[in-house]
Amino acid sequence: MKYLFIINDGPYGNERPYNALRLALNLVKREEVQVRVFLMGDGVQCAVARQVTPDGYYNIERMLKSIARRGEVFT
Repeated sequence: MKYLFIINDGPYGNERPYNALRLALNLVKREEVQVRVFLMGDGVQCAVARQVTPDGYYNIERMLKSIARRGEVFT
């Protein structure tokens, strides 16, 4: 199976990018699955390096790096 996630919301302020990346992280672990993430609009901010988040909050940058190791991420 092939999956394409298009993220066009900023990394924080709502949970859409987080939920999309959480699903992508679980799918990319499967052998028979190909995952691609396309960032556009405000979603490009998800790829900003060295994001500083408060303790206990998710870090979108780390999630994207994990997906990029096994899948593909485009901006």
